Amino acid sequence: MAKNETLAALKIIPLGGLHEIGKNTCVFEYDDEIILLDAGLAFPTDGMHGVNIVLPDMTYIRENRHKIKGMIVTHGHEDHIGGIAFHLKQFEIPAIYGPRLALAMLEGKLEEAGVRDRTELKTVLPRDVVRIGKHFFVEYIRNTHSIADSFTVAIHTPVGILIHTGDFKIDHTPVDGEHFDLQRLAEHGEKGVLCLMSDSTNSEVPGFTPSERSVYPNLDRVFSQATGRLFVTTFASSVHRINMVLQLAQKYKRVVGVVGRSMLNLIAHARNLGYIKCDENLLQPLQAVRNIPEEKVLILTTGSQGEPMSAMTRIANQEHPHIRIRQGDTVVFSANPIPGNTIAVVTVIDKLMMQGANVIYGRDKGIHVSGHGCQEDQKLMIALTKPKFFLPVHGEHRMLVKHSQTAQSMGIPAENMVIIQNGNIVELTEESMRVAGKVASGLELVDTSGSGMVSAKVLQERQRMAEEGIVTIAMALDWNGKLMAKPEIHLRGVVTSIERPLLQKWVQQRIEEILSVRWSEFAPSFDGENQQVDWGGLQGLLERELARSLRKELHCQPSVTLLMQIPDEPPVKVSDGRRRRTRTAAQVAS
Repeated sequence: MAKNETLAALKIIPLGGLHEIGKNTCVFEYDDEIILLDAGLAFPTDGMHGVNIVLPDMTYIRENRHKIKGMIVTHGHEDHIGGIAFHLKQFEIPAIYGPRLALAMLEGKLEEAGVRDRTELKTVLPRDVVRIGKHFFVEYIRNTHSIADSFTVAIHTPVGILIHTGDFKIDHTPVDGEHFDLQRLAEHGEKGVLCLMSDSTNSEVPGFTPSERSVYPNLDRVFSQATGRLFVTTFASSVHRINMVLQLAQKYKRVVGVVGRSMLNLIAHARNLGYIKCDENLLQPLQAVRNIPEEKVLILTTGSQGEPMSAMTRIANQEHPHIRIRQGDTVVFSANPIPGNTIAVVTVIDKLMMQGANVIYGRDKGIHVSGHGCQEDQKLMIALTKPKFFLPVHGEHRMLVKHSQTAQSMGIPAENMVIIQNGNIVELTEESMRVAGKVASGLELVDTSGSGMVSAKVLQERQRMAEEGIVTIAMALDWNGKLMAKPEIHLRGVVTSIERPLLQKWVQQRIEEILSVRWSEFAPSFDGENQQVDWGGLQGLLERELARSLRKELHCQPSVTLLMQIPDEPPVKVSDGRRRRTRTAAQVAS
């Protein structure tokens, strides 16, 4: 390369995971090549009626699918791999590189979605380096997190080395004995790291995040005190926590029944890979567990976040087909609520208590620790990598701001870091980092059926129906634009003091007023043979006008739907000059 020739900038484009928790997805682009880092999902808020999962807007990737060279997966949490099966229905990814556990979980998802043939899954081990395209070399560095087989990555690019931490905490006594490869991070720091992209989730919390192992003695105490059936709910992906629960079950001679599809799948994969070890007879089907004395039973279940369809929520609602809470049961919530889930979790806890369960929950019990590093973990990451530029990722806005302040306290100049949003294009060179534009960003909502995306218009209609109700009006017209009978009006979820007969009479009068003034616009006279009526245009007009009038009359904003019955065939001329009319649809039906 000539001395005066300058390198192109590396583009970093996060599509999800910033100013939010979930749907972590990031694009790295250089020249004509793109690699993706993770592709996660988030779960819907209360206002997203009928929505199953939330994905980032992938318009930019769909438009540039010809540039995709591969994907890096850091670990197996749903907010990092949950969107991949949906994206593969829209574009192919030549190869996906990731740890064994994450790819084992992902393979099942791809087969279920029917897209397994649209990519190649390639397993990596600690310190493996993979080449993706012409411009990217990716090194996998073992880290510690709340799920086994988790990695930080060092991405070698033409402009320099980037370290993306993935989700991490620095656990010096990991349950599985797989230590954070801090030595390799330090080696990169000595050679020179151009930019550090670091997990910001716990940036507001001082100190170090406790080791996962610190949970064991507290769970042990709970197990020793439980006299009846014992229920434990935690994140299905928390392999280390599940492993500890199974060890304690074995210690206290309890047989374990597992409830929840995601929990069953993860345990199966983790056992196959050796991350969970237990006696073969420890895990038993629910049918077998029912015949065992209560003091010898442990039910391990999903639902620690109060998810509506999870096993624990169905148990609390007395809707589970096989399990009912009994007086003397102990239920352990070995997880803290994710922001936004607190109300759902406490509602489940209340219902369990009302049914006689002793529920153990809360930060003060020491039965859960975070999988994300606090301020001192984040400082150690910065100290080891010694980056020139710093980009806080993975967190809500206040977390990103606090993490940038921590980085400044470690000596990184404020001008060498940016706080960005989903869709921002960050251009990185050897000497600079700047925001240089924006691509499409936002949400893509998957319907509960999983068959298609929910548009913003459909979501607004669902929200309006849920909040203000729906009004349905059924009417029938003849070829003269006259009502053939009184219109029928049905209210669902609409609060009004107007009596139904009065409202029906008012609607009829309003329809007749509109038709008397506007009918001629949609129904010109004979064209020589047939009557021509723009029924679709007329229906649209009536629906708009009735909606406007009803909302004013009812003092609310319900969704208004008009069902309009029209005659079967147009009237025709006959030889004596008179019009012969066909029977209407209503007459035929009668």
